[in-house]
Formats: sequence, C-alpha cells, structure tokens
Amino acid sequence: MSDNELGTFLRTWREAVSPAEVGLPKGQRRRTPGLRRAELATLAGISVEYLTRLEQGRDSNPSAQVLGAVADALHLSLNDRMLLRRLTKEANGGDPLICAAAPSLGRTARPTVRSVLDRLEPTPALVVNWIGDILAHTAGYERLAGPIGLLDDERPNLLRYLFTDERARSAYRDWDRVADDLVARLRHGAPLRDPYVAELADELTVTAGADFADRFMDLAVVPRRTATQHIEHPEAGSLRLLQETLVLPDEGQRVIVHLPADDATAAALDRLDGRRPGALRAVGEAG
Repeated sequence: MSDNELGTFLRTWREAVSPAEVGLPKGQRRRTPGLRRAELATLAGISVEYLTRLEQGRDSNPSAQVLGAVADALHLSLNDRMLLRRLTKEANGGDPLICAAAPSLGRTARPTVRSVLDRLEPTPALVVNWIGDILAHTAGYERLAGPIGLLDDERPNLLRYLFTDERARSAYRDWDRVADDLVARLRHGAPLRDPYVAELADELTVTAGADFADRFMDLAVVPRRTATQHIEHPEAGSLRLLQETLVLPDEGQRVIVHLPADDATAAALDRLDGRRPGALRAVGEAG
C-alpha cells in the first residue's frame, strides 16, 4: 500500500465528481477534471488549507464530522464511506473497525436471493461475493456466459476468468475497462485484510502479473457507478449490455443484472433464450 492512501482516495473522488453532480455551474474551462479543492472545501465546510493537508498526507486524523461532511459533499455511497473510514483508521496505525464487523465470506446465496433470481428470468443475472465468486445465476446468464467459458470452472470466479482465461480478451471488447472495474470493486468493496482477498490477489499477481498487480495497487481506480459492457458472443454476436448492481451488505454479496443497451442486443438475447424478438426491451444508455 502507498503511504498516503487516504489522500489518494480524497483526491481521486474529488476529480471524479463533476460540478453538475453537486449543483455547481460548470463555469469556464478547467485545467483539471472534477471539483477544485476550493469547491469541495466550501461544500464540506472546511478550509482549503485543511483539505490540502489531508490530500497531501500531512494530516491523517480527521474527525468523524469532517469525514461525514466530505463524504456528503462527494455523494459517496455507503461502501465508499466505509472505505474512507477504514483508510483513516489504517493511516493512524489502527485496525479498521469494519474488518472486525464484516460478514464471513459467503459461498452460497440465500434461498430468498435465489428466488429473486428466478423472477428475473430470462434476464442475465448473477450473485457474486466480494472476491467475485459466482454463487448463483439465472438460466439467462448461463446462456450468455456459458459459451464464452466463464462458467467452465467448478467454482467460477469473475476475476480469475478475466485475468487468466485467454477467451476473456476476445469476449470483452472493452477488456481494460472491465478489468479496471472488477479490481476496483475488489479493492474498495472487500475488507482489506480479509485472507481470501489476499489469497486471490497473490494468486492473480503470479498468474496475471502486472495486468492485475498494477490495478490492485492503484487506489486511484474506483468502481464506476454505472457500466456498459461490449461482449462478442459466439452465438449471439455483438452485445451491448448495461450493468445494474444491487448490494447485499449483510452477506457481503451483490446481485448483478445485465440489461440490453440497444434494440439489437435485446433481439439477440431473445433469440439466445429461444424467444421471439420483442420480449426484452432496451433500456437507456448508462450515465
């Protein structure tokens, strides 16, 4: 880990949030993306000097009130707020409280979650734990992922497939973006000292080398709030899919639903499912 992960986290999110997202006018041409320090400091009710010290690693012990104000100003999700708190603890040499309270790594999906999947048919949907193990999926997802080899392993894992199976680079036209997002979710969404995370990270560092290791060590890469995937499917052709994620925090799991981004993809998925085109409808482009 770097010596200033807290500062990197704050700077990365400040640069990732647009003025429009926090109700500020876009204004004149900007030299850097996202919010200026002065803008974030004003929104959070702190001084620019103090925010600068936090970002530069010269102060690693902000109060809970300051953390909350900054998190509110950046519109952070619950998971990102927990990571912010965790990084503050680690910067001070303490054990992150969230690690002690985190649920054990789930290897199965609850029956009620499986029932939700049943009601999502024939939409491609799956349940994964925080290291990317696929715990359950719809038949629609099997028809999507099976032909590209994603479900070949006895215990399929999204990260292991993406970084170690040569078919993944052919299947995902935007492989780099998908890789960035999956590693960021592992890095930001899982307990940092979880032994399963360390075991998977060590394995992929050996098998995938810098492709994985550089991403895992880069805290500046954060999970996208919305995602579009381009898949070259051996049976359905070119597919453009929007991804919606529903988090199950008590289990440390999430439900991922893939939706057609255009009419051609909707029709292709219908044909893949043996349905007449028109059953699935395309949804709007991801923001």
